Amino acid sequence: MLRAQQNGLPPGQTMTAAVPSSEAWRRRLEIPAYRVGEAARYVGLAPQTVTAWHRTGVRQTLSAKERRNPLTYLQLIEVAVVAAARNAGVRLDNIRRTRDYISRQFGSKFPFAEYRFKTDGEGLFIDQVDSNAAEGQETVLRPDRGGQLAWRAIIGRLDEFEYDEIVHRWHVAGRDSAIVIDPRIAFGKPSVGGIATWVLRGRADAGESVPDIADDFGLAMDDVRAAIEFERRSPDPARRKTWVH
Repeated sequence: MLRAQQNGLPPGQTMTAAVPSSEAWRRRLEIPAYRVGEAARYVGLAPQTVTAWHRTGVRQTLSAKERRNPLTYLQLIEVAVVAAARNAGVRLDNIRRTRDYISRQFGSKFPFAEYRFKTDGEGLFIDQVDSNAAEGQETVLRPDRGGQLAWRAIIGRLDEFEYDEIVHRWHVAGRDSAIVIDPRIAFGKPSVGGIATWVLRGRADAGESVPDIADDFGLAMDDVRAAIEFERRSPDPARRKTWVH
């Protein structure tokens, strides 16, 4: 137990020891924290597209009553992985079959947030260890074809995601950008150098210059500009129906 005085409680009252700061972020993984509009802006799609995916692609994740409710971090990452796969050219029905297979075979509620995927622009693959693979090739499992194993020339990863048990960091504006969503930083909001992007935009909207903002937070001016631009962007209406068909 912690002393009451150390936590602002009246004398005589106690509280249970808090989760260590290094692990506290895990409690936020399944707490609804991202409005549908926010998620849509982060992935560059319309809100209707995000809700369409949850309605037809991950029925066990959101009920009909929950489609407009905020998404959890894990749900957000699932949407982001689907968006990355679609941008790579993977058909939506292949993405759905991939998710269904991994969820069923491995008992995963959020497979796109828990497993590392690669793509060749046609399907999604996960690694399989095979010492007999030829040089320059690797053994991969293709979930959308019932877990079929194949030796393939090395194919590209969805490299905007970093993994440690789960996706713990999403380079939301692209791998080369300093803007990330990380549940351990800024309560999972987009951030640059540990500073939430909305904070930087707020300073800019208040009339402060980019050099002054950068100096105050110890950030590169290019990163401040990128954060402000990111905060001001809107979903692309032309991509509204990308996941519907």
